[in-house]
Amino acid sequence: MRNIIFAAPFPAETTYRFARAVRDLEDIRLLGIVAVPPSGANADLFADMATVEDALSTEQLIEAAKLLQKRHGRIERIVGILEPIQEAIAQAREELGVDGPSLQVAQVFRDKGRMKDELRRHGLPCARHRMIATWADAEDFVDEVGFPIVVKPPAGMGAKATWRINDTDEFKQALKALNTSPKNPAIAEEFLTGQEYSFETITVDGEVRFTSFSRYYPTPLEAIENPWIKWAVLHPREISGPEFDDAKEMGIKAVKALGLTTGFTHMEWFRRPDGSLAIGEVAARPPGAQIVPGNNYVHDADFYRAWARAVVDDAFDGPYERKYSVGVAFLRGIGRGRVMAVTGVAEANRKVSHLVVESRLPRVGTPRADSYEGEGYVILRDPSTEVVKEALKTLIQTIQIHYG
Repeated sequence: MRNIIFAAPFPAETTYRFARAVRDLEDIRLLGIVAVPPSGANADLFADMATVEDALSTEQLIEAAKLLQKRHGRIERIVGILEPIQEAIAQAREELGVDGPSLQVAQVFRDKGRMKDELRRHGLPCARHRMIATWADAEDFVDEVGFPIVVKPPAGMGAKATWRINDTDEFKQALKALNTSPKNPAIAEEFLTGQEYSFETITVDGEVRFTSFSRYYPTPLEAIENPWIKWAVLHPREISGPEFDDAKEMGIKAVKALGLTTGFTHMEWFRRPDGSLAIGEVAARPPGAQIVPGNNYVHDADFYRAWARAVVDDAFDGPYERKYSVGVAFLRGIGRGRVMAVTGVAEANRKVSHLVVESRLPRVGTPRADSYEGEGYVILRDPSTEVVKEALKTLIQTIQIHYG
């Protein structure tokens, strides 16, 4: 029986899907590290659990792992999907002598400034950046790249806690909000423009075995800045040719440059108006934004299991055939407070229900979400990319969320 620790500090169905995939592998005793134990249908997910008070504490995670090792013997793997705990998981591996990505690799992926330095060292294009500890640093960077720029924490995640800065006053306000200091620097980046995409990989033993693309409509940052925009992700059926070939080569080089030997990566990248490429950032974890279930529907495969097979068994069961185009429309609207009504659903059903493979409509009474993913989503599928694109437009224009 293989003892596998899954760090799932927060109760979330998305996290539990990955945990169940690990549990369902052969010869597994699934052990959990949690701040809030799972309940309901997931109450029996773990054979045993250790609880922590601070879900993001490295020290508490390591102590919990040692406790589970004391109870059950040798630990074969320590895994988890949340980006903020990847360094803690890597350090726990080193403390217990468990195989998996090293602390050094986890740190390169988490520190976005260090990541960009490493990418640039390998000749890979990415946004110019600067660690900002003082206002003098800020002035120097603006002199170099001009406005607009982007400001965020060095260990930021996606577009969260990210600001587009258009002038000096906004820059000062953002640095104040981030409590910027020599001990707590922020990262400022050149503002990238163009079409934004996602690039996913599965790597086993240093070899990239799987790649996939999706396109963002619009960019996540634009969605954050404009709460009325319904954000969408499109998985085109065909991902070869001039739109993707050079980006695939760039993405595979990035995975190798950052040192990941086994696991998933999620890279956000831009094609600039002049056709050139630039990497936004890369994460050593499964993607969010319903990209994993999106790939399930694209390939008629189980990418929760694919992740588990990679990080636990060092295995890949592909290749997977790209059979469909898939689109995800995230539902949100203008206003504050709670969802008061959802309109246009009957009309949307009449027009595109034959393409819907999964949905979660916003529930009346739900507080307005603070993310670009909104309060619900609809996933569409068809062999034709153009059919899916048009259906996404129909959904976004037809379903309306009202708050109050």
